[in-house]
Amino acid sequence: MTTTQYAVSADGTRIAYETRGAGPALVVVDGALCSRTMGPSRDLAEALQDSFTVHVYDRRGRGESDAGATAYDVEREVEDLAAVIAAAGGHAHVFGSSSGGALALEAARRDVAIDRLITYEVPLIIDDTHAPNDLDLPDQLQAMVDDDRRGDAVRLFMRTVGAPGPVVAVTRLLPVWRKLTAVAHTLPHDLSMVVPFEQGEPLPTGYYDGVRCPTLALTGGKSPTYMRNGQAALAAAVPDGELHVLPGQSHIIRSKAVAPVVIAHLVAIA
Repeated sequence: MTTTQYAVSADGTRIAYETRGAGPALVVVDGALCSRTMGPSRDLAEALQDSFTVHVYDRRGRGESDAGATAYDVEREVEDLAAVIAAAGGHAHVFGSSSGGALALEAARRDVAIDRLITYEVPLIIDDTHAPNDLDLPDQLQAMVDDDRRGDAVRLFMRTVGAPGPVVAVTRLLPVWRKLTAVAHTLPHDLSMVVPFEQGEPLPTGYYDGVRCPTLALTGGKSPTYMRNGQAALAAAVPDGELHVLPGQSHIIRSKAVAPVVIAHLVAIA
């Protein structure tokens, strides 16, 4: 059983995290709507704990982390990740999934002490293989949250990421729906990080030049073409990038498939 600990971010926000395992520090950054109790991070941590000291945290506004002592900006979440890395010993490997990967990349651009970075399917639309997402999508979601239409915000997000209508309808009837709507206020934050890179245009020249840590971009062999193309573009955009395709996998992280790749990559270069 793990114990919740707290790191304090630069603006005073308490960030809840838990630690398991032994070895080099590895911090896991969740994607949209996910937290320690909802999503893939705990399963992944359990699969990695024999090789790493794995730190899993609740991003601000989720789980046991505070909502935020100051107004939201992506810089605050970068500071949150930096605080967890500081608690992990001052530097760490980082695994970021989906929009959590986008956050980890922003941290690397800002010289947070990341040894090596692994991303899993950062949501990018960099060509015409998928229609662009609306630039005002974060504002749409924020308006729904402000009007206390949290369910509508979650439905819009699920439709945006390609969830079939019947899946959305069934999810509304499950206990998990209450957990999803409870963190709907964080959706505008995640979308504000990724929507500028979902316009069907190549990644901005030089944007990721500041990512100095070696970066492995993972994608699933069963994922849509636009997603696989985005990860290939990301691997090419960072100065020391590499692409790895996991056969038979999709955007859903399955620790049995992902953990061996993480271990092989990080242990091989330790």
